[in-house]
Amino acid sequence: MPLPQHSRTRFAVIGAGVIARQHGTVLGQLAEEAELVAVVDPVVERARAFAAEHGGQVHATLAQALAGVPFDVAVVCTPTGTHGELTVQALEAGKHVVVEKPAEISLERIDEMVRARDRAGTLVSVISQHRFDPATEIVVAAVARGEFGRLTSATASIDWWRGQSYYDSGDWRGTWALDGGGALMNQGVHTVDLLIATMGRPVEVFGWTAVRAHERIEVEDVATGVVRFASGAIATLHGSTAVHPGLSTRLQVHGDRGSAVIEDDRLVYFHATPPGGAPQETLMGARGAGTNQVERFGGPEATAPVTSLPGRMSDAHLAQYRNVLAALRGEAELRVGLEENRLAVAVITGLYESARTSRPVALAPSLQRTP
Repeated sequence: MPLPQHSRTRFAVIGAGVIARQHGTVLGQLAEEAELVAVVDPVVERARAFAAEHGGQVHATLAQALAGVPFDVAVVCTPTGTHGELTVQALEAGKHVVVEKPAEISLERIDEMVRARDRAGTLVSVISQHRFDPATEIVVAAVARGEFGRLTSATASIDWWRGQSYYDSGDWRGTWALDGGGALMNQGVHTVDLLIATMGRPVEVFGWTAVRAHERIEVEDVATGVVRFASGAIATLHGSTAVHPGLSTRLQVHGDRGSAVIEDDRLVYFHATPPGGAPQETLMGARGAGTNQVERFGGPEATAPVTSLPGRMSDAHLAQYRNVLAALRGEAELRVGLEENRLAVAVITGLYESARTSRPVALAPSLQRTP
């Protein structure tokens, strides 16, 4: 559905919590193209504080905003377990949607969102800003060109710490109903998404979960697993909010012609064999045996840290919003939609099911679409 002819695309932010501040900041940075016209939160004082900083009319509910102010895009920044209902409500009103990650807590709810989007003929983008990091784009492009050869394996790890005060800060945190999971679903979904972006379609997962460092939470603070992909490659997955004092996020991608390592959004190692070239044959290899081509392939922007903190937007966030705006104008394809995020949620919920049953869980191909 094409946008109406307005000088700027009009946005309404639904939910005025911590993550919403990031969206308010990026919309301010895109003021020539975007306008924040409404903020919705049942805690009206919170909405007023947000509006005082970022602008927009204050409403207690999405229904009030839909009736009270014209806008083009709803930005859903509420607890995960409420994303689907609000997204469908906005879609049924003919709005486009930007929804925070993960799209929802189950595949069934994401499928409801997909059906509502298709009925409306509008766009839904799921926040997955790390797909727009320079490091990610370099590695994904190298995979597509075959520079790593046959993909063999990968390692994805999220080694974070969240104190008990984090889980106690909101009644929804650490619950199955609204958080949908713990270290993997909330903190690790971005890294699982990048694992899929680089390795392709996942077909099976096996894993374990545990609660080791926190109280009064229903979900895991440690998860480990193994993911098998349609190509035959396999990956290990580790996600935790019980790693004190908090270490790094790391993705390693390996093939028989090269490897890459992304750590904390930076490309810290890259070695690839260009198409048509012959990989150096060695009896045994170790770090340093090959050529680290990070600077050659990535440049300084690929090795610089990417800031993504509450109240501050990274260049990757801006890039995703610019992709959304370009897609709304019909100038570009939407790079991260519901189908892409659904794959990550399928891996995570599959791992949870495996942990409950102590069995591998097959991910049905009919429910997936390769990124």
